[in-house]
Amino acid sequence: MEGLLGHRLIVVTGKGGVGKTTVAAAIGLEAARRGCRTIVAEVARRTDVAGVLDAAHTGDGSEETEIAPGLFHVSVDPERAMEEYLRDQLPPPAAGLLNRSRLFGLLAAATPGLRELLTVGKLWELAQLDRRTPGATPYDLVIVDAPATGHGVAVLSAPRAFAGAAHSGPVARQARIIHATLSDPQVTAIVAVARAEELAVSETLALQDALRESLGAELDAIVVNALEPDRFTPAEAHRLAEHRPHPAIERALAAHARASRQRAQLGRLTRATARRPLRLHAHALAVPDLAALADELGPQLP
Repeated sequence: MEGLLGHRLIVVTGKGGVGKTTVAAAIGLEAARRGCRTIVAEVARRTDVAGVLDAAHTGDGSEETEIAPGLFHVSVDPERAMEEYLRDQLPPPAAGLLNRSRLFGLLAAATPGLRELLTVGKLWELAQLDRRTPGATPYDLVIVDAPATGHGVAVLSAPRAFAGAAHSGPVARQARIIHATLSDPQVTAIVAVARAEELAVSETLALQDALRESLGAELDAIVVNALEPDRFTPAEAHRLAEHRPHPAIERALAAHARASRQRAQLGRLTRATARRPLRLHAHALAVPDLAALADELGPQLP
């Protein structure tokens, strides 16, 4: 598969409240529709994606669970990732002893960024064809519902920071391998979700700058959510303005003004990133129609 869905790892991030989680789920649903065995991974014990896809979903999301045909979900817990790492690196008796000794809490408190490193390490493992988790089946595509912009960049840049700080040893070697995966544009794609509003667009542009600095990476796609449709031409809006006292016309003109402001912000994004944003009119907010979102996104995915 080519284009965005041809990557093995897609990281979806963006300002809080812009519909990031639902866009990640919609991309996952579209990938599964195209025959990709896909998993959407959340971090920090969140299960929002599972709730969007399956209203009856229960549990903490720690197990890889199929929640739609060909579409799986998992919530990455740093403590559980630490246990898996210790099992992989140490003989079973030693790993069990360390897991029971509250090692994780001590290490996490003493080592800034360790949680982020363990989290991204698990995401990396999910994207491997030869997985380290015993009995685990590989995925064609891993979609990460990453934390909001600032924390998302911290998670992505954690392997590089650890590799630079540790210099040598197994953690440093693993960190370099993970960083190489995240910074490889053939393997990993980064998608920003935004709304066509000045603050959200500014944060998206700041995200692009931060990615260039921390990973040497570019945004592969920008999904702009909750767009108003273009209802009128400028000439039509001018003629309607003569009848403003009518409440229905007032509402229609207000929506037209919002759409015009949104188009200006879309133009700002396009000029600054040299990319044509993907557009969503079916809002990925509140209680979304995920199938409708996937229907709208699908034809736009390169």
